[in-house]
Amino acid sequence: MELDWKNLGFGYMKTDFNIRCNYSDGAWGELEVHDNEYISLHMAATVLHYGQESFEGLKAFRGKDGKIRIFRMRDNALRMQDSSDGTLMARVPVELFEEAVLKAVKLNERFVPPYESGAALYIRPVLFGSGAQVGVKPSHDYMFIVFVTPVGPYFKGGFQTTPFVIMRQYDRSAPLGMGKYKVGGNYAASLVAVKHAAELGYSNVFYLDAKEKKYIDECGAANFFGVKNNTYVTPKSESILPSITNKSLIVLAEEIGLKVEQRHVPVEELATFEEAGACGTAAVISPIERIDDYDTGISYVFTKDGKPGRVSDKLYHKLQAIQYGDEPDTHGWVTVVE
Repeated sequence: MELDWKNLGFGYMKTDFNIRCNYSDGAWGELEVHDNEYISLHMAATVLHYGQESFEGLKAFRGKDGKIRIFRMRDNALRMQDSSDGTLMARVPVELFEEAVLKAVKLNERFVPPYESGAALYIRPVLFGSGAQVGVKPSHDYMFIVFVTPVGPYFKGGFQTTPFVIMRQYDRSAPLGMGKYKVGGNYAASLVAVKHAAELGYSNVFYLDAKEKKYIDECGAANFFGVKNNTYVTPKSESILPSITNKSLIVLAEEIGLKVEQRHVPVEELATFEEAGACGTAAVISPIERIDDYDTGISYVFTKDGKPGRVSDKLYHKLQAIQYGDEPDTHGWVTVVE
């Protein structure tokens, strides 16, 4: 099968194999290789009724040297363990997680896009309660699956600016709720808001904190950062998902000479940023053109010509260079697939 690597969208495509592992009687079983995309599931499984589920997203890249590199796999494993703690699911051991990811990538190696395509292999680990339960309590049985699919840029135009909108009638997550965990319920809860924003011509919703509506929370399903006075500023909050991309950008920002501040960011401070972006695995950085406040009519503009800012551009290309192996990985972020 010949794929048009340069024109891949960000969607699902069937690959050759997926990896599965079952947890029952208090222990994880052996990894299994499957070529079927479907699973057999009990109708009373806790994932269907009580949302016992979490997932991760990471990528594998083919370098100029032909080697395949997986980015920050261990961090995804640890974050999935945090999600398990938050949903009372069995933890997937880090070694099991990494073994399953490596196996999925190796068995589907022909789907890792070539270096010059700008595409990558998206890796989706998912964990869910598979045991039958009618009372509201955690399952005894769990299933862990890793599947992969080749993807192009998250946004069709690639690295370019898009507009966001603040809408106070929608909350992303309660302060002591599930916002810091990567669980499907957080994403289901965002669909109405995202649809509303898209109908108004925006790429996504810009959320304020649910408690006071005073501080910046997240932008869509991504972390926010702003740049001003040679400083990288990103919100600190109990309801924000700890983005592995943001963690990486913080390190790189310091390396290129920026100060870093993780703190509460009042919404009015948007007026002071020279550039702004949303960051996450799918897009790396989505530079923000402007943020319109739906209720007040205020528009915070970050770029007059629609081009990404200088710092965003530098950080984006630096992170990509590490992911593709063009720059040395001095932080131990990359796993080379042997």
